[in-house]
Amino acid sequence: MILPFAFFIFVLIKTETAISTFTPILSNPIEYLKGVGPQKGELLRKEIQIHTFGDLLQYFPFRYVDRTRIDKIASLSGYEDFVQIRGKIINMVVMGENRSKRLVATFKDESGTIDLVWFQGWQWMQKSLRENVAYLVFGRISVFNSVTQLAHPEMDLLTEEIATGKQFLEPVYYTTEKLKARGLTAKAIGKLTKTLLEQLSPAEIRENIPLEVLQQYRLMPRSLAYFKIHLPGNEDEARLAQRRLKFEELFIAQIRICRLKLKRHKQSHGYIFGAVGESFNDFYNNHLPFSLTGAQKRVLKEIRMDTVHGRQMNRLLQGDVGSGKTMVALLAMLLAKDNGFQACLMAPTEILSQQHFKGLSELLQKMDVNIALLTGSIKGKARKQILAGMLDGSIHFLVGTHALLEKEVQFKNLGLAIVDEQHRFGVAQRARLWEKNNIPPHILVMTATPIPRTLAMTIYGDLDVSVIDEMPPGRKPITTVHRTEYQRPQVMDFIKEEVKKGRQAYVVYPLIEDSEKLDYENLMKGYEEVKAFFPEPQYYISMVHGRQPAEMRQTNMHRFVTGDTNIMVATTVIEVGVNVPNASVMVIESTERFGLSQLHQLRGRVGRGAEQSFCILMTGNKLNQVSKERINVMVQTNDGFIISEKDMELRGPGDIEGTRQSGVLDFKLADIINDKAILDAARASAEKILEDDTDLVLPENQSLKDFLAAQRSKSIWSKIS
Repeated sequence: MILPFAFFIFVLIKTETAISTFTPILSNPIEYLKGVGPQKGELLRKEIQIHTFGDLLQYFPFRYVDRTRIDKIASLSGYEDFVQIRGKIINMVVMGENRSKRLVATFKDESGTIDLVWFQGWQWMQKSLRENVAYLVFGRISVFNSVTQLAHPEMDLLTEEIATGKQFLEPVYYTTEKLKARGLTAKAIGKLTKTLLEQLSPAEIRENIPLEVLQQYRLMPRSLAYFKIHLPGNEDEARLAQRRLKFEELFIAQIRICRLKLKRHKQSHGYIFGAVGESFNDFYNNHLPFSLTGAQKRVLKEIRMDTVHGRQMNRLLQGDVGSGKTMVALLAMLLAKDNGFQACLMAPTEILSQQHFKGLSELLQKMDVNIALLTGSIKGKARKQILAGMLDGSIHFLVGTHALLEKEVQFKNLGLAIVDEQHRFGVAQRARLWEKNNIPPHILVMTATPIPRTLAMTIYGDLDVSVIDEMPPGRKPITTVHRTEYQRPQVMDFIKEEVKKGRQAYVVYPLIEDSEKLDYENLMKGYEEVKAFFPEPQYYISMVHGRQPAEMRQTNMHRFVTGDTNIMVATTVIEVGVNVPNASVMVIESTERFGLSQLHQLRGRVGRGAEQSFCILMTGNKLNQVSKERINVMVQTNDGFIISEKDMELRGPGDIEGTRQSGVLDFKLADIINDKAILDAARASAEKILEDDTDLVLPENQSLKDFLAAQRSKSIWSKIS
């Protein structure tokens, strides 16, 4: 029976006063639960991280078995999945010889008979089962030699309580081989959970969602949801309980990150960029190499609004490879200069820093702007001059690697810090930029890895997010094709044609940490193969991989960047940062070993010039379904946001780069792909509550405030910058 919604609200109101104080029972160590003890308790801790009663309560079933229905033997067709019958054993016999011995019991109800069979542990079953005693039998049906039977069914002595079947759907829990060996099967975990639930009253499971939100979305009270997710009377109750608890996970996450964002907006102090001055206007009117896209103008306006109000900007700028993020960054830096501040741009690699410096220097060459480059390889007198120039303010812009974070790098007045490819820097590294001035500078973090909207809302919800979703006019879409080993000679001939036109090509091999030695061998084998197709002196090849000394790697990259070599054979070290407009072909070997976002990033290394560019996805001749899907997506679209959504769908959000280590997606039930509607509702509710009551001081939000205070945060929301 589905309980009416009015009853849910009645339970909530009845228990509201009782659950306003924290009850310690759910903090009890798990070994104190009846049926556990020290040894099993230790195993539960190690195997499935169940330390307390509360952990067990939140160890949710992954599916349910319907044992509320009794089947008649005569009605079984043999095509059912699981069946449950009620009757008596009328005969038992051991059949077969040696290892093929088995126990066969004839089971009878009022409509007919069926065989129950045990191949393993049959001696124990023969001793424990009794003839002419009523049992409730549950198991998977099978047909053997045209005879319908149940193999290794579950046998329960028939009691008054289960005479008409179980009163609830039977939950099924994940377990492990070690737990099973100690008797902690899925069924045993279910029994422990039932024991715990019998000890709990609604008062021990405190409500944490305001009543108005519960009513708006017709959500179960929290206490009832925990009971019904473990022991639902039917599928509707299970679904309603899951919906309530998914909403709770997403709602609490959104409350946390929205509070951070609101507090930052209200409390953080930032430098005011009040003027759009001479440098900005001169560059915009006289030196801008092309008209800005609508998306670039929109993002600039957002940055302008952030920096004019006296609060610190913390903005994430997403944009596909080649969408013009660097131009937006430069205009923001000029805005800082016009207001008497310095700006810095930090990139993850030396070669990317050099490219940023070269590109910005060329754009600013006709202007009175002093820009410098600082990396680990710049030493001695040159380094001292740069440090002095930063300190006296004669250098306006500084571009560099993490060398910018060193204590000796001091600014006269740093107002804007830009971080490129932000996921390549640790949280603590980025935070050191904040210490470069009395008030933290404005922060703009840029990424060319498009992040799905639901993921951005969940991970970067405390940042303001800008998206450049337009490409500059005149860019030709990269043509992407799939080729197999059989077609390798034609692929190599195609590269030769492109090289004849004066173009360059990449050949990239996967690098997976678990098989570094094997990958290195594949790379070297591939390099020899490419050399056979492209012999010197007609062609020159660079090779770049992680085992090379840094200096050799930089030299080989530089040779390709300057056009001294025609082909670069590399691992994914070139994924971020190499900008070679003359490169028109990207060959990705063993494509099936890459994720979609990584493939898209690699493809973005070509298509940077005016010429048509090509990405060739090489695979073996046999592919699994997921690999086929990935390749189809890559061939069909160049849109990084479509690709990132599909990547998250195929791999799951926890595998997207940077999310697993953030600890943000530690949801037990909610799935930000499949539960997007719940996420949107949770976000809207969180924003509405905090808009009216940022500090949660109103009486109706007290239970939420208490919950947040009592719960030890498992994530690092406040440190994501």
